[in-house]
Amino acid sequence: MDVNLKQAKWLNEPAVWKAIETGVTLTTDMNTDFWRETHYGFTRDSGHFLGVPVDDDFTVRVRIQGEFRSLYDQAGLMVRIDESRWVKTGVEFTDGERFLSAVVTDGKSDWSVSQPFDQLEDFHIRVTLKGGAIRIQASSDGKRWPLLRLAPFPRAQRYLVGVTACTPERSGLNVQFSDFSISGAITTDLHDLSG
Repeated sequence: MDVNLKQAKWLNEPAVWKAIETGVTLTTDMNTDFWRETHYGFTRDSGHFLGVPVDDDFTVRVRIQGEFRSLYDQAGLMVRIDESRWVKTGVEFTDGERFLSAVVTDGKSDWSVSQPFDQLEDFHIRVTLKGGAIRIQASSDGKRWPLLRLAPFPRAQRYLVGVTACTPERSGLNVQFSDFSISGAITTDLHDLSG
């Protein structure tokens, strides 16, 4: 599938950014986030998200580079139907460390973190949506893809798919996204970690 991030649409455009066809660099604005209700009791829909429309099942992947240093600094991929149904996944800084993070939201948000590898200032992440399930995998080298999350996700006529970055506690996180691509949904076995 041909994708051109220069023609993608922003939700909450940052003040500083630059796109090429397969990548974007950005600097986060102050107090940006995506979250709905759970535990904290608030709803935020202020994070930066650059997305393209996708109609069918798909796999999206991207390489992410950044210096994640402050609480809740985050960057990754987002799949979005609307403000109450979305997934964001990537790196997130919490409890003094970088983790791989996944938030699945269907009315309310959940949150999970893991550390299958520790090279989280330069890594790859991919999301596959197929048959009402979302499959999230991460890779330190773009070749071996451990599973991060498998979760149900609502079916829709159209999804917005792209990159996201947020800094709920500050501004000024510089992130580089590269090698962005969207293809038909991969069909490899769930335990096949190959590319």
